[in-house]
Amino acid sequence: MLQKKIALINDITGFGRCSVAVMAPVVSAMKIQAVAVPTAILSTHTQFPRYFFDDYTPRMRDYIQTYKDLDMSFDAIATGFLGSVDQVDIVVDFIKTFGKKGAFTLVDPVMGDYGRLYRTYTPALCDKMKDLVRFADVLTPNLTELCSLMDVDYRDGDFSNDELEAMCRRLSSLGPRHIVVTGIRRGETQIMNFVFSRGEAPRTVMADRIGGDRSGTGDVISAVIAGMLLNGHGFHDSVKQAAEFASKCIAYCEENDVPAHWGLGVEMYLRDLTEEEE
Repeated sequence: MLQKKIALINDITGFGRCSVAVMAPVVSAMKIQAVAVPTAILSTHTQFPRYFFDDYTPRMRDYIQTYKDLDMSFDAIATGFLGSVDQVDIVVDFIKTFGKKGAFTLVDPVMGDYGRLYRTYTPALCDKMKDLVRFADVLTPNLTELCSLMDVDYRDGDFSNDELEAMCRRLSSLGPRHIVVTGIRRGETQIMNFVFSRGEAPRTVMADRIGGDRSGTGDVISAVIAGMLLNGHGFHDSVKQAAEFASKCIAYCEENDVPAHWGLGVEMYLRDLTEEEE
């Protein structure tokens, strides 16, 4: 059987364990070939006091044209942080070109957190992200991003499961079949992931809240979900495996005093993902 390939449309950061730098080893451990489509090149990510940043937008079309000329195909496409309207347009064109022949597209709409959008998110870019959602088969927003995509007031972030289901149902009608709303706080010690699949009753995946936020957590979760789906698992099981893997990595970092902006120590547990598929 031909090895499966996933296109990772995201930035490439040297140090900090986020984006392609952390997604590629995760899917590789799951026996899937990772193909990077860079949106930017950074030495360290932007939570560090110093970093080199090279916006790759002007070169993305020529980079992608090579794959078009070679008539390449992908089994899945995963998108992460997109910093401009132009990048979203390029990604939409990529999905239209390569998101065929049974391939699925996972969109992580990295827009903000704790009720606030990132500074780069202008009204025009927010509208573009809503357009991109229509091309997603799988969507992995946090609560802030879900509210933004649905034009719902974040309030204090306290939404019932019924309210979450109603928003996911509306969002699914626009395109994505599967949605997981990640990182919803439930009390001081629990994190809930709200799992919605069209035509099915919603379910939840709970995890202990371990320490504070860590950069790259969403990238790790998206990568595990994409890899699990490509390897034939159901959506709920994929989210469950992603939450368990991320929790193990976070616990290791907390126990060993790894700074939060250094990301998740995925290297310590990659074998667990390989063994899961054997």
